[in-house]
Amino acid sequence: MTGARPALSRRLRLMGIAIPLTVASLLAAAPASARGPDGIADIAEKVIDSVVNISTSQSVEAKGGGGREAVPQLPPGSPFEEFFDDFFKNRRGGSPKGGDKSGEMQVPRKTNSLGSGFIIDAAGVVVTNNHVIADADEINVIMNDGTKIKAELVGGDKKPDIAVLQSNAVKPVNAVKFGDSDKLRLGEWVIAIGNPFGLGGTVTAGIVSARNRDISQGPYDNYIQTDASINRGNSGGPLFNLEGEVVGVNTLIISPTGGSIGLGFAVPSKTVAGVVDQLRQFGELRRGWLGVRIQQVTDEIAESLNIKPARGALVAGVDDKGPAKPAGIEPGDVVVKFDGKDVKDPKDLSRVVADTAVGKEVEVVIIRKGKEESRKVTLGRLEDNEKVQQAAAKSKEDPAEKPVTQKALGLDLAALSKDLRTKYKIKESVKGVIVTGVDGNSDAAEKRLSAGDVIVEVAQEAVANAADIKKRVDQLKKDGKKSVLLLVSNGEGELRFVALSVQ
Repeated sequence: MTGARPALSRRLRLMGIAIPLTVASLLAAAPASARGPDGIADIAEKVIDSVVNISTSQSVEAKGGGGREAVPQLPPGSPFEEFFDDFFKNRRGGSPKGGDKSGEMQVPRKTNSLGSGFIIDAAGVVVTNNHVIADADEINVIMNDGTKIKAELVGGDKKPDIAVLQSNAVKPVNAVKFGDSDKLRLGEWVIAIGNPFGLGGTVTAGIVSARNRDISQGPYDNYIQTDASINRGNSGGPLFNLEGEVVGVNTLIISPTGGSIGLGFAVPSKTVAGVVDQLRQFGELRRGWLGVRIQQVTDEIAESLNIKPARGALVAGVDDKGPAKPAGIEPGDVVVKFDGKDVKDPKDLSRVVADTAVGKEVEVVIIRKGKEESRKVTLGRLEDNEKVQQAAAKSKEDPAEKPVTQKALGLDLAALSKDLRTKYKIKESVKGVIVTGVDGNSDAAEKRLSAGDVIVEVAQEAVANAADIKKRVDQLKKDGKKSVLLLVSNGEGELRFVALSVQ
């Protein structure tokens, strides 16, 4: 090693550094950030008594005769599958995927699960994940000192996966506060505390890897991604910043092994705080409702609508009984701002509308035919039991009598006749030109247009026959347009926009 230091000094002198350096001095000069923040231990000591374990039990009804029961199934995404498997394999002498010699399995009357949570009110109010307590018959909160307290469910909601519990604290308990998750920066240090694998209060640390992460878990995804170790049993536990404030609720992981691989996700505190307030006040979540169906503004659609750059949420349909209808919002409008907040894509609009108070009057900025306009909308309430209409199945049988068709854009087009309405199950309220065939090599096929679709508008103008479509397409070609925007309906009247190349 003695010969290595002069060589290092010579190299550094060539770079303009004249002082000799030793290995010891290099280590001493390492930045504190490379060793992690010094305050983690202080923060953990301050907040750990506010983090609790959640224990639940659930009764399982017998489904077979002779005292036999079907194997209970855990809720999707439950962090306790390993404990479940261990119980049946090692304690019951079987496998949850198999059974005894009769093909059935004897199982206990109750199943138990474990999770995490944290206290937000000294009166014993606890926040956790909804999936931790889903369908539980009995809920217990276990304090850091081992004290076990019964708790009741105040309210929960599946979409943000948040639940609020009320425990009967026998003595004053420490409470933590929510921080502002919007202020989190990429690379910022965070601390996760929870009950991984049922081991009890465990502290891990890492950084914020990403914000506003959409992992297709629900309509309002905006997770914080972190590499702080989060494992099964951490669900419902808090994610702290270095001020000791809760900036997220640890909810799920992505892992092929079931253990942490550095891909953990937390619901941001800004979302959680609003949900918790409503659950405490109403026992349920009351989401705002605009009454529109929306879709992505692709580059092709943006070019057709003269929007640069592509942004916003394209209104594909308007509910006749929704708040958007009387406000004058129409299919083809692109929402670019809602209540003062920019809308970059449909997810942004879904989240901000859901988070806005029911009954509030808001300003909605739209782009219509290339120009910005403003509308005032008084939000309604989104009913969770609303049923989303499904597209009607389309028949593939050949018609008894072939209709007169014309070709355009790789489509076979025909006037809507009574026979075609019957064949493709098209409602009388749907007007336009029906597609009877699609060229398999066309852009229309790639965009999943199919026989039975009805073209309602071309370039935001209504069409009544195939000649109208051909005329509009020919004019767009002359104008140098690269694509044409179609408003397409299915048999039930559900609308969507499709941009097709006219080249």
